[in-house]
Amino acid sequence: MKDKFDLDDRIRHIVVVGGGSTGWIAAAVLAHQFKPDVCKVTLVESEDIGTIGVGESTIPPFIGLLRGLGIDEADFIQKTQASFKLGIQFHDWLEKGQRYFHPFGVLGQRLGIIEFYQAWLWAQLNGHSSELQDHAPCAVMAREGRFYLPQKAQKTPIGGASYALHLDAKLAGRYLRNYAEARGVERVEGRVVEVFSHDNGFIDKVRLTDGREISGDFFIDCSGFRALLIEQQLGVEFEDWKDFLPCNRAVAVQTENTGATTPYTQASAESAGWRWRIPLQHRTGNGYVFDTRFISDDEARARLLEAVDGKPITEPALIPFRTGIRTELWKHNCLSLGLASGFIEPLESTAIHLVTRGMDFFLRFFPGKSCDTELAAEYNRRMRLDYEEIRDFVVMHYCLTRRRDTPFWRWWQEEAEIPQTLRERIALFRCQGALREGIDELFHSPSWFSVFEGMGVRPRRYDARLDNLPAAQIIQHQETARAAIAQMVDTLPSHDDFLREHCPAVTINN
Repeated sequence: MKDKFDLDDRIRHIVVVGGGSTGWIAAAVLAHQFKPDVCKVTLVESEDIGTIGVGESTIPPFIGLLRGLGIDEADFIQKTQASFKLGIQFHDWLEKGQRYFHPFGVLGQRLGIIEFYQAWLWAQLNGHSSELQDHAPCAVMAREGRFYLPQKAQKTPIGGASYALHLDAKLAGRYLRNYAEARGVERVEGRVVEVFSHDNGFIDKVRLTDGREISGDFFIDCSGFRALLIEQQLGVEFEDWKDFLPCNRAVAVQTENTGATTPYTQASAESAGWRWRIPLQHRTGNGYVFDTRFISDDEARARLLEAVDGKPITEPALIPFRTGIRTELWKHNCLSLGLASGFIEPLESTAIHLVTRGMDFFLRFFPGKSCDTELAAEYNRRMRLDYEEIRDFVVMHYCLTRRRDTPFWRWWQEEAEIPQTLRERIALFRCQGALREGIDELFHSPSWFSVFEGMGVRPRRYDARLDNLPAAQIIQHQETARAAIAQMVDTLPSHDDFLREHCPAVTINN
């Protein structure tokens, strides 16, 4: 006998608790997928509860989110005061005075069936040196301070480039709120003070400070580290990753712009952590992520203010955080997103990505009111893989350092616990540049190759099949492509000129 399709089991009302970028991304995605008469979406947030608002650097999947929602990219850039991001420039991570670049997009061209990196490695071992990043269009554009949309330059040397955005997180939240409300999302101003559950543990409704009650079929917890629903009501534990990622605080400040707007994020290693620099069109975001075992709040604040380029336009804000993941991101009829679900420190700018990724998987496994445990289990499995992949990639930046000049860096060399999955990836790469890649991972081979090279890790051997090819063919293949990228980039507008011509920032009134 076939199972009967139950129309009464359909989810008709989703309640999002918490706003900010996380809540309004969730609401915008739901509003795009469901008409209000099919599934109503209500978002509850309080103006009295501030948002962290410093997640201002994104990665390329964010562009996919905008396009998926049908948002005009230029309009979004203008109204969020955004600039373009081609990757991340790392200073002082391997050793003081050394720098490297992690680009988006392609890195070199395959030589037949052989990975470009293997051909480049062969050339290095045979005395034909070139910088790895000379073969990455994004790295060359970033170095020269230039920008052009790669989708407008297909079948050219920069056609394989990719990009993300630096944006004002609060303006982005406001933009997405306008988008969601225009599509039927109801915003309720208020603070949740009590949560009620059914006898089976499913959440029934939330009560606000003024006594109003909002019930729903499904709830999305976007309440940040408070985790009002997933932890305080449902009791889901937090798996702490401080042994892998011990930085636990950040201090952030906004400054006036000075000089050109660079199309990349800058991450500079410091004595007890690292410092970010994120240039927007109207200002620059700065922060110091640190480990409180090795530096005090006051010392970190002083160091940040000493290092910034422009005049501060805000007071430094102290942001405590903890790294880790919920043991269940989805339990019963509650999904946690953003800081409520977990956090990996901001070194590779993945916080917003994990929110959009969470919503992507949620829609793939969209449940009925009964919330089949099989759907939640698969969601939790897939999302955990994403968190662990990103965790390992971030840890790699620290654990491969050669620095021993401060207690923080000596701790990383002598005492840090490295995830076994990362140990295996590093060991495999050291053999002959092989990578362990899972299904649908965020970081592909150009990212791993770039950071391994930047952190001084070279394989012991190259792909033996290269010995079948004439040396001249291998060298010419690389040199021709490298020269083509350089020549093309020389013709492109500067990043600032491109912004001024195509998407200059506009002032949005409150």
